Amino acid sequence: MKVTSLKIPDVKLIEPDVFEDERGFFYESFNQQKFNEAIGLNVTFVQDNQSKSKRGVLRGLHYQEAPFEQGKLVRVIAGEVFDVAVDLRRSSPSFGQWVGVELSAENKKQLWVPAGFGHAFLVLSETADFLYKTTDYYHPDSERSILWNDADIGIQWPLPPGQEPRLSGKDSVASRLSNADVYD
Repeated sequence: MKVTSLKIPDVKLIEPDVFEDERGFFYESFNQQKFNEAIGLNVTFVQDNQSKSKRGVLRGLHYQEAPFEQGKLVRVIAGEVFDVAVDLRRSSPSFGQWVGVELSAENKKQLWVPAGFGHAFLVLSETADFLYKTTDYYHPDSERSILWNDADIGIQWPLPPGQEPRLSGKDSVASRLSNADVYD
């Protein structure tokens, strides 16, 4: 497994060792011990989630307030997405900054999004099946969302000019970073 720190070093891109031949492929998609060693933390996951979305759907920027914040290990098993993490830790030197990577069934890459970050993805393929592990349970009363196009963050979404993403009602009326409940 290859682990790369991104522009925000706490966010890690994980590339598994894939064994392919004429029959197909095999790879270990998750190993708790190897994962903890690779990121240098002792992380425990408590919940797995899966979503299926159509082209142009944007989910996020989602996070949960403390004490229910979630770290997420995300991957795509069908299709392709542009995946984004935004640092929401006010005391961090990278507060309000974002990183984005393409995750796909083909490249088999995963992204570690630690607690303290907002998370979002935009579906680039016809459909995408998105899987993620979380370090805490879903807690609806602690769920928060920041606008996908907040100018203070400035995410460069790979959308065709003039095209708006398909959003949920909740995401279309999300908070701006300047007035969001974020982490210390």
